[in-house]
Order: sequence, then C-alpha cells, then structure tokens
Amino acid sequence: MNRRDFFLKAGLVGAVAGTAGLQSCLSLPKQYGDKNFYINRGFTTIPKLKISLDRVIKETVGLRPFRESGPRIEKEQLGNKVLVHNYGHGGSGWSLSWGTGHQARTLVDTTGTKEVALLGCGTVGIATATLLQESGYQVTIYTKDVPPNVTSNLATGTWSPSSRVCARDKATPAFRKMWEEATRFSFHRMQMMLGIDDMVVWANEYRVLQSKSEDRQGAASEAFHTPGLIPNWRELSAKDHPFKMGHVRTRSNMTFNIPAYLHFHLNNFLLRGGKLQIKEIKRPEDIDALPQKVVVNCMGLGAKHVFNDEELYPISGQLACLIPQSEVTYKLMTRGAYFISRKDGIYLGGTGKVNSWDTTPDRRETEKWVGILSDVMKEMKG
Repeated sequence: MNRRDFFLKAGLVGAVAGTAGLQSCLSLPKQYGDKNFYINRGFTTIPKLKISLDRVIKETVGLRPFRESGPRIEKEQLGNKVLVHNYGHGGSGWSLSWGTGHQARTLVDTTGTKEVALLGCGTVGIATATLLQESGYQVTIYTKDVPPNVTSNLATGTWSPSSRVCARDKATPAFRKMWEEATRFSFHRMQMMLGIDDMVVWANEYRVLQSKSEDRQGAASEAFHTPGLIPNWRELSAKDHPFKMGHVRTRSNMTFNIPAYLHFHLNNFLLRGGKLQIKEIKRPEDIDALPQKVVVNCMGLGAKHVFNDEELYPISGQLACLIPQSEVTYKLMTRGAYFISRKDGIYLGGTGKVNSWDTTPDRRETEKWVGILSDVMKEMKG
C-alpha cells in the first residue's frame, strides 16, 4: 500500500466514524456514500417523506391535450387571418414549451407583420409570447383565464419531453425531427433559468421496484429519447440506498416550481410591454373579430371545439398535494404511485385516464397513493 492510499483510506474511516457518531447523537438521516467517494468524499442524504392523509392539503385533476400524431405546429389561412397553431402537447407541454414556441415563432416570421394576437395563457402560450417579444413582435394575449386558474398549474412540473406526446405508431420521421429539435431548444432554454427564484432546479429521482421487468413495463409513457441532455439512469446496489426493494435506479432530472415559474414569465411579458386581455375564444368568428392579422393558437384543449380538431382529446391526471417538506428534494416512482418535491408542496400522482373530461378528484386514488408510498417510507432502512 503506498503512502497516498494509506491516507485516503484512513481519512475515509475517520469520516465514516465521525458521521456515525453525529448520527447517533443527532438522529440525522442515514447517509449513503457514492461510488466516487475516494475522489470527492460525497454523501447522499435520502430523508423519509412524511406521508398521511391528514397532510393532504389539496387534490386536483388536470387535462392533458393529446393528439396521437403529436403537437400541431403549422400555419394556415382562416379568412383574412393567418393562423399559427401550437397545441396538443399531451403530458409534455412544460418540457416542450420553449422548443415548439420557437418553431411557431419561425412560422410567424414568414408573415411579414409585427403585431400578433396569441390565444392562451398556459406554459406554452407564455413561452411563445416571450419568444415573439424577444424577436421584436408586439404581442397581445387573449385568454379565458390567467395563472393559477389555467391547466398548466395542474401539472406535475418535471422534465418529461416524451410523456404522452405522440402515439408510437403515429410517430413519423417528420414528427421525430420536430420533436428532437423542440426538445433540445427547450432544454437549453431551461438551463438559462437555473438560479432564478428556484423556478427550475435539478434534483435526484429514484425508481424503486422489485424487479427489472417492472421497470421496463413502467417506461411505456416515455416513448422517445434524446441522448446527451440529462444523465442516464444508473442502478444502485443495496448498500447505496435505503429502500427495501430489489431494483433501485437513480438519475438527476429537472423540476419546475410552477407557481414561481408562471408568475415570473407572465410578469416579464407585461413589463416588456406585452398586453393581456381576458377574452374567451369560443368560435372562429371570435378570432376574425380580433384586430391583429396574425394569430398564434396556444389554446390546448380549447382548440378542439374552436377548430374542430377531432384528433385532440384529454388524458386526465389527478394530483394530491402534501404539506411542503423542505428536506425532501427528490422524486420517487414506485409501483402505481410517485411523488415530486416542489417548493409549494409534495405532489403525489399516478393516473392517466384516456378521453376523460372529468375534473372531479377521486379520493380513492389519493388513498391508494398514500398507502403505496407510506409502505415504501416505512420500510426504508436507517
């Protein structure tokens, strides 16, 4: 053993002994060393989630606007108006908002006008409006409602650009090209927001299951993958995690703190001179009455009836929100349930009902998630 290895190992023993002593005195969460411990002396703390039905502070149901062929990003003529469509993102609206907003902006660039009406005030609409402003457009948002009373406020808020974005058998080469370009643009735009009011943060997420076969079955909603953006999943050995399950994987991923994110970007839009008018668009004649000649449609599910889009339908997703727990900063997925930590609470979920317009929360779903996740927390080691 050389002199350097001796001191490294001696330091490791001292660090572990010191950590154990502190834990016994202070009852701190158990710490798990990573495989690069000799290099960076790293520890990962995985605190238990406090979970019970009396900690649930709200339950909501959001409707994802899904099109089997994928989001509609195209230009068309409607009477004397030029329409640019940007809707139908399924469960990927948050992740793809900047990328498809950029693609919509490129279509607006071909119209030769600098005054634009934009329909919708969710994450896709606000991102698209911001990008148009950055290119010198005068933008007026027309919307039925504003955050927090929009569908985007009912999302989980995690980086998932291929979540229910397109039916696999309908994924044409043109779609795949559009999707990858939008994904990469959005990813790099999100990195520009790191450090601003914790709107976008990186955190660890864990898949906690009994076997690898369960893991493969659970990946069905993420149909496409773009390499080189977020770290790959890596499998953990039993000594590197506290969960009493046979198959545990982890990676780092992004989470969006939705209230702060929407508040920041909508306020910035208005500070830059953008205009906003509360006006519900119910039929094409309402669009024809707008003073702007170019209209960008980011209405989400509202586009189904206005534009008679028979391909568009909802996939409902229920969430239950627990009291915030500041020390819990990770995401966990297990059989039939998951939770995501945000500044405004710990969000539980696990449903995806196809073609359901029902926005009434089902208490039985919340009780099921609380039961599943409670068992995982109770069985944690340490």
